[in-house]
Amino acid sequence: MKKISLLLFLSVFGTSIYAQSNEALDLEKAITIGLEKNLDIKIAVETVEIQEGNERIGSGDYLMPLVDATYTRSFSNEDVEQVFATDPDPRTIDNAKSNSKNFSVVGIYGFRPESFIVLKRLGVLTEIFELDAKIAVENTVANISSAYYRLVLELQRHKVLQRTLELSQARLDIAEAQYSLGGAGKRDFLTAEVDYNSDLSLLLGQEQVIQNARVNLNELMALNPEVRFNVNDTITVGEPLFLENLIENALLENKNFLITQRQENVAFLELKELRASRLPTINLNATYATNTSNSDAGILTQNQRSGFNYGGNIALNVFNGFTLNRRIQNARVQQKIQTLAVDQYEIQLRSDIHRAFNTYKTNRDLLAVEEKNYQVAKESSEIALERFRLGIASYLEFRDAQVNLLTAENRLLTSLFNIKEQEIELRRLSGKIFFDNSFEELDLPSED
Repeated sequence: MKKISLLLFLSVFGTSIYAQSNEALDLEKAITIGLEKNLDIKIAVETVEIQEGNERIGSGDYLMPLVDATYTRSFSNEDVEQVFATDPDPRTIDNAKSNSKNFSVVGIYGFRPESFIVLKRLGVLTEIFELDAKIAVENTVANISSAYYRLVLELQRHKVLQRTLELSQARLDIAEAQYSLGGAGKRDFLTAEVDYNSDLSLLLGQEQVIQNARVNLNELMALNPEVRFNVNDTITVGEPLFLENLIENALLENKNFLITQRQENVAFLELKELRASRLPTINLNATYATNTSNSDAGILTQNQRSGFNYGGNIALNVFNGFTLNRRIQNARVQQKIQTLAVDQYEIQLRSDIHRAFNTYKTNRDLLAVEEKNYQVAKESSEIALERFRLGIASYLEFRDAQVNLLTAENRLLTSLFNIKEQEIELRRLSGKIFFDNSFEELDLPSED
């Protein structure tokens, strides 16, 4: 009775832990919460905003003229002594006042041949930042999916251990009854109790594993570790994936691979920009000014001028110590490096997909074996329990069947989880885990 009471307490305790919230959580909801709250995504999105601002600043710097408007007003009060060529006697004026005001509008436009190349390069950099943000989204979706199914796996293992403990309880009850009636020795009863305590220890340890799995999932969803959801789900295997389709999609949609290609394009544009800087630069300027001066001293008591001034120049760099030549040479090397980086990443991407697919395929092949093995272990355990009740099987035979059932069910669950985990990874590598294509807008759910 003591063991039954402990089992009931454990069952109630486990229920209180895993059902503190009546709100159910499925994978879709977990991903939605993560996309709303995950801080890595928010940082990536804000970084895109900064780069878009830089692109707009660059457009203003290279395409728009610089216009400055200036208004100046000045006053003076001076003692003046003047001698004129036509009059030898000096002229003295105390507290002579003068003032002037000036208003001017100056427009300057400098056309550089590399301007449009710079703007194109800034546009490509913006694409790279957008792809970085999409990578953050895809990684978050993949991590949340993996953490969610990890929690499902641990909850299912918890149920397996509960059933194992129930079998150990049944065996302990039988051994206790046989010992009380004198049909079995005390050693069998003590062994049954030791095995029961061992299974109870495993179950208590699994409680901690589940709690940590919940904390990990909450962390990815940017929630307080103490927030709890009621997760009632199973791990199901999706439709078979095909290696050729995965590689084809990856070469078109994998965001890291696309970034590597964009970086190669940036290197090409930087080389082109440096070459264009050899061409002449055209500068145009225009000024409108109005100037009025008033003075108590001097030949002119008032002077007023207004009008336009305009002009331009063409500048050509003739010699700068071969600095530009060295920069162009370095840009050629950088472009070659980026081309090699694209080839290298393609090899790495193909290898990653092959490795993940091999694991995926092996686990799919093992799944049928594990399912069959579980059915055999389950039937064997039922027979062993019945034989033990009838007293025609030893406790060792029953324990072996019980351990075999536990092992078989854990292996089956692990195989299902491994398949699901590789499905997630393969979809992430192929660029199809969240976005339909790389051109899809970065439109995420909002907390508002």
